[in-house]
Amino acid sequence: MKLDGRKWRTLVGHARLGGDRYRVVRPARRLRHCSLHEGRLGAQLSIDKGAAKELAAAWWLASRSPRSLVHLPLRSSGATCGEEYGGRRLDLVLLHHSLQFPVSRWKEVRSRLRSPLPRTVRLPPGAFPRFPAEAHHRKFHSDFTDRLLWSIAADTLFLIGSRRAFDLEGDSVRALAEECPAHLAEVPGSHCCAEIDMGRRGTAALHERRSPPATLHVEYCNRHC
Repeated sequence: MKLDGRKWRTLVGHARLGGDRYRVVRPARRLRHCSLHEGRLGAQLSIDKGAAKELAAAWWLASRSPRSLVHLPLRSSGATCGEEYGGRRLDLVLLHHSLQFPVSRWKEVRSRLRSPLPRTVRLPPGAFPRFPAEAHHRKFHSDFTDRLLWSIAADTLFLIGSRRAFDLEGDSVRALAEECPAHLAEVPGSHCCAEIDMGRRGTAALHERRSPPATLHVEYCNRHC
């Protein structure tokens, strides 16, 4: 199933805190088989076919909508997938770093959202660019800046980065939606996943409390194929 041209139905709400107004985009439909758990080395996200498409659309929108917080309310999904990994359940928010959003404000922003309006987003052809191996190897250089940083606040995992940071990991997200269903149909019971790098890299980063090196492991849950 190709993502090119796919429509993503969303709800767009706004919240005002003092002089700041925040735009929050959510899926219009509840994600039934999608759960995110905090882990020792990062986080574990379990998804089915429908959730994989929703995640891909949210990923693309976050990279190209620098004034929006893209919120996937996964704690309400009711899914039990991924519980074996332990850790508390989390929501997911994707946002562009230029918004400079203080994650400590999220709980209040979330509670103040009022009367969201329906909007439809259409993914264009080539929504997820592919990069040569050299571009990915650059991520391990100490001077590399296009990383996805992360933080946890108000039971929510935040992934924050530039458009290029999201794009570098975007092809893995695309593959979950476009390739995993066929792979699991051919090889039932196999493992299909994406390993998304989060946080700073380098020796000094290992001792940082703010966005240390971690991984978001996104697993296609074949119980809901």
